Order: sequence, then C-alpha cells, then structure tokens
Amino acid sequence: MSAQEGTISKPGEQKDPATCEHISRMLSRICDKWTVLVVRTLGHGPRRFNALRRDVGEISQKMLTQTLKELEENGFVTRTVTPVKPPQVEYALTALGEDFLRPVRGLAKWVATNSERITAARRAYAPHLK
Repeated sequence: MSAQEGTISKPGEQKDPATCEHISRMLSRICDKWTVLVVRTLGHGPRRFNALRRDVGEISQKMLTQTLKELEENGFVTRTVTPVKPPQVEYALTALGEDFLRPVRGLAKWVATNSERITAARRAYAPHLK
C-alpha cells in the first residue's frame, strides 16, 4: 500500500503534496464555523457590524472582528467606512465571496437534508448522546 494507508487514488489524480498542503491550509482558513455563517449572512446583502453580529447569532465581538479581518484579507469581503460621526462601517461580499457563497449554500442545504440521518448515526454510535 502507499505511504498514506487506506487512501485510494483515481487514475490521473494529482498526488502533489504541496498542492494538498495548500488546499488543506485554504480549507482551514475558509471552512470554519464562523466564516461559513458570516458569508451565508452577507449573502443576503451588505451589513453593518452590529447587524451582522445580530444576524449571525451567538458570535462574540472579538470572534466576528477576527473573522471579518480574515475574510477581508483573503478577498471574500470588502469593508467600507462612511466618514460620518460616528463612522459607519459596512461589510459586503466581493465577487470571490459570492463565488464561495454557492458551495456554502450547497453545504447548508446538504446539512438540512441529512441532519436526521446524522443524528440517527450519532445515536446508534453512542446511544447515551442526545
């Protein structure tokens, strides 16, 4: 068997470790819980910080700030400051963010469709869990 026990490759599949590492790093950046929820929320249109925080739910101010900075750094979100007193800051998805919204919505739909199956599997695996 290959160096990665149990891994089956398809004919013509890339086996470049650098590519795999890059994909892994990118997925860890963009697929965490808060990133997905923020992108999904901004998919409904631009939001100011406090409105975004309310719409996302149980996210702390610190975590929302960190998530928005990372999304902006990676090109998914724009931050627009309107110079009034106090300054107004609005966040919106970029074209890249809109592209990412498609798989995020697909994932959300998949979870909604399969949540009962996942719950049943969890109960079968550990009946004491709810």
